[in-house]
Amino acid sequence: QVQLVESGGGLVQAGGSLRLSCAASGSIFSITIMGWYRQAPGKQRELVATITSGDSTDYASSVKGRFTISRDNAKNTVYLQMNSLKPEDTAVYYCNAGVRLYRYSANHDFWGQGTQVTVFL
Repeated sequence: QVQLVESGGGLVQAGGSLRLSCAASGSIFSITIMGWYRQAPGKQRELVATITSGDSTDYASSVKGRFTISRDNAKNTVYLQMNSLKPEDTAVYYCNAGVRLYRYSANHDFWGQGTQVTVFL
């Protein structure tokens, strides 16, 4: 029904930057909220940042001031600009979208396959 495809992960030295992208496609009427979550080895998945269709944003305290989430509604795409990266940011980053499949449908949750971000000293 809906596919989320992430890109932009990789290996970066501490203090560096990466930009993640996530494009949604498929049977989409509207996307209410998009966000990024991450999961480090041995830890639970945690919220990184979210952005609503009205551009309201929310960030985990650990990334505030370093990460910026944005979206292009026309392209159904969300971005995560990550600056001043730290080794503790190392994780698999997952894209999430709350999607209405048609005008009067409920919100459905979709996830991307994840992209690895590794930050080394």
